[in-house]
Amino acid sequence: MTPATAPQSRTRLLEAGSTVIRAKGYTATTVDDICAEAGVTKGSFFHHFKSKEELVLGAVAHWNQWTEAVFAEAGYHRLDDPLDRILGYVDFRTAILDREIPQFTCFLGTLVQETYATHPAVREACDRGMSSHIAALTRDLEAAKRRRAPKADWSAESVGYFIQAVLQGSFIFAKAKHDADVARQNLAHLKRYLISLFPTASSRR
Repeated sequence: MTPATAPQSRTRLLEAGSTVIRAKGYTATTVDDICAEAGVTKGSFFHHFKSKEELVLGAVAHWNQWTEAVFAEAGYHRLDDPLDRILGYVDFRTAILDREIPQFTCFLGTLVQETYATHPAVREACDRGMSSHIAALTRDLEAAKRRRAPKADWSAESVGYFIQAVLQGSFIFAKAKHDADVARQNLAHLKRYLISLFPTASSRR
């Protein structure tokens, strides 16, 4: 393996890990599965990682970096009104539902459901990643609250967690139904609920 190909094979393995685990789960996914998806040898795997868990921790970091870039480039960030940005975020997540189920579900959410009690390092990595995403939502929610509902007794952070709870729950039901329609309906309800938190905004939406 040359120095030029080593980083590429490592990246392929990280991406393959998130792809296969979203489809099969952590326990059912083997090193052989990941290597086959990545198109590399088992020797290449162990050149980069000591174990499946070590790869998964790297895959979580890679996933966080990739998703942060995807959401940062989304058009809703260019909207002036913070509430419009929040609603645009929901629309963006709804649009992603047109993909295959493993492609729109959350790697971290899938992973933590299975590993929270058995792999503490993985659970903590997933928690950091999901909480970081919620923190980004919270900034817009705080701005919208200051502008439209300054006296409301809810916290922006709690709404950020609620948004993610709806999303993660919707992914679970999409898997159970093997259909994304239930998730689309849930996100439509979520959008109506968010609007209801800001009474001055309801009349124009």
